[in-house]
Amino acid sequence: MISGYVADLEPKHALKEQLRLIAFNGSLLSSPEIMLRVQDELNMRERIATLLQGELNFHGEKTGYASHDLHAFAAKFPPQLPRAFIRGLTKPGDIVLDPMMGSGTTVVEAVLEGRRAIALDIDPLALRLASVKTTPMDLDKLRHEANQVLSRSNALLSKSSKLDRELAKHFDEHTKEFVDYWFAADTQRELMALVLALQEVADTPVRQFLELTFSSVIITKSGGVSRARDLAHSRPHLDKTKVPKNAIEQFSVRLRKNLASIAGLKSDGAVASPLAGDARSMPLRTGVIDLIVTSPPYANAIDYMRAHKFSLVWLGESVSDLTELRARYIGSERVRPAEEVRLPERPEALVRQLAQQDANKAAVLRKYSIEMKTALSEMYRVLRHDSAAIVVVGTSVMRSIDVQTHLILADIAAECGFDVVGLAQRVLDRNKRMMPARFGKKSDSMIEQRMHEEYVIGLLKP
Repeated sequence: MISGYVADLEPKHALKEQLRLIAFNGSLLSSPEIMLRVQDELNMRERIATLLQGELNFHGEKTGYASHDLHAFAAKFPPQLPRAFIRGLTKPGDIVLDPMMGSGTTVVEAVLEGRRAIALDIDPLALRLASVKTTPMDLDKLRHEANQVLSRSNALLSKSSKLDRELAKHFDEHTKEFVDYWFAADTQRELMALVLALQEVADTPVRQFLELTFSSVIITKSGGVSRARDLAHSRPHLDKTKVPKNAIEQFSVRLRKNLASIAGLKSDGAVASPLAGDARSMPLRTGVIDLIVTSPPYANAIDYMRAHKFSLVWLGESVSDLTELRARYIGSERVRPAEEVRLPERPEALVRQLAQQDANKAAVLRKYSIEMKTALSEMYRVLRHDSAAIVVVGTSVMRSIDVQTHLILADIAAECGFDVVGLAQRVLDRNKRMMPARFGKKSDSMIEQRMHEEYVIGLLKP
């Protein structure tokens, strides 16, 4: 636990140990009456505090089960993390919300645990990903349509002039410049053949699944069909020596993997609703959510759109529209005129300290804090009374100053009315969290300096 936010956990040790077993191991889930007894006899604050004292690192745990590994996405937290809080703080049928859903990990876990799930994001790829990851599919129909797409796209490859005409009209001028810079001519034809073949799939969920598979051969942890290095981890760098793999062959390979993954999604009737929406202005009624589990951006955020646009432009988005959307993300560095919003003393002091070295970075930190104050206020509004919000966030280093994002958010949450039950530190599994840091090697990258641990903030709406 973090100094200043330490929860009292002295009484009821046996019940708390049972809660930990259920939440982290699932060993007592075959006896739901035990879980109900634990939840009835421990109040919500005790349950949050107990879970924060559990093992939250999950190193070595399998994270690619069900539909979790359909597509690369930077900074995913392990599914065991939201699962523990969903099991420990809700009952089947309760509503779980992730207002900044990213890759949709919380939503998938809510569905797997028999809860109703709502998730919001403004990122187009996040919306596509969460929708597909939570939609059970008819596997026979999927395989049939996939084979048809492969057949049509391979047939189109022999029609280079047709593909070149389609490429010329598929993109606006600015987007075409981006595509020409990052994709070799042969790769463009292969991708265009797949796009044209995908457009003929009439069933919307099936087409969305296949389009996500298409995206996954572009945005990937290694390899990939663009001329960029490692789009899944960090900002793209042009590699003129790279020989891109055949896009249609990679689509076929990835398709087999994704079919196996989606087969593992067992919803048992649980409903998920991934929605286009902003955490700062949620399209939800007041007091309807039983639990929030979310991971907001860091104060000096990962630029998701920098990688996501590599596939989104092929799926109909323009570079200009995506650039404009990127500026609306929480944590973006496009700073507007300063808002006169009062913040708690800690973030105000950190902004003042940072301003002595870099006024622009200080403005970014103030903007982030104001945006998160709005988001936390909305989270407080939509939660039922005596319900929890679990916020997972890492600290940031800006001009060599640790801006203590977790403490900033805890202070802001307290000001919004939350009871800050506690903060727990977890050490990142670098390979699983898909961060660009390299242990044991010197680096000037701000991302590499800040992403070795993160914090789980337990909040209670009294």
